[in-house]
Amino acid sequence: MTDTEVLERASRWLREADGLLVTAGAGMGVDSGLPDFRGNQGLWSAYPALGDAGIAFEAIANPDAFRKNPGLAWGFYGHRLALYRRVVPHAGFAVLRRWADRMEKGAFVYTSNVDGHFQKAGFRESSVAECHGSIHHFQCTEPCSTNIWPSGGFEPDVDVRACHLRNGFPRCPYCGGLARPNILMFSDWAWLEERTHSQLDRLDRWLQGVSRPVVVELGAGTSLPTVRRFGERHGPHVIRINAREPGIDATKGIGLRGTALETLEALDSVLRGG
Repeated sequence: MTDTEVLERASRWLREADGLLVTAGAGMGVDSGLPDFRGNQGLWSAYPALGDAGIAFEAIANPDAFRKNPGLAWGFYGHRLALYRRVVPHAGFAVLRRWADRMEKGAFVYTSNVDGHFQKAGFRESSVAECHGSIHHFQCTEPCSTNIWPSGGFEPDVDVRACHLRNGFPRCPYCGGLARPNILMFSDWAWLEERTHSQLDRLDRWLQGVSRPVVVELGAGTSLPTVRRFGERHGPHVIRINAREPGIDATKGIGLRGTALETLEALDSVLRGG
């Protein structure tokens, strides 16, 4: 099929659907100005201190980092938290909301992103499932209990060049120990998953009530294919939007090569008859 034919088929699926399942990976945030770490070079470009020390993403995004060097670990995650709070979600989020508003069952989001940008862009908290957790919620590093709490009271002051937290560490309000983001990290046996499980339960109930779903997948890669596989289970109407890896089995959906923003806007133009 030509690009025009693919866009026409995708727009037809969107018109006929009664519910929009948005599945999103790291590529969704690139148009908002967020870095997409693919390999250590991207990480080390953003955090030179990690490159100088030869610290890979798998090592800093790891519970061991909070035990061995909490200043460095919180330098990384504190900077991420401040960045996600500051950055404005791109216009593609609003396109998805407009599509959902026209559907009887609305939308639900399934994302591996921890940035909270779907909620920031106006998607209801009760309609977002974050399979890797959220940087906007904390837990005890130990953990001393199953409690999870919002991160709103913590304002990180980070020396970005040194990747080091300059102010005090966030503390667990229940035991006084070191807190950490409620994010699923590498080799993470202490991640508290109750919040995410509640989100997934709501998503399951929503899916049971949708008879004609369409899946719009955005920026989900193959190195950790959790998001891609989840969306494919709800085909055959999967619209895969990916700048690098848009391929998909024709029995499950169609692929569109491009960034999230440019492709959503192109598809929206077709839907509007432009």
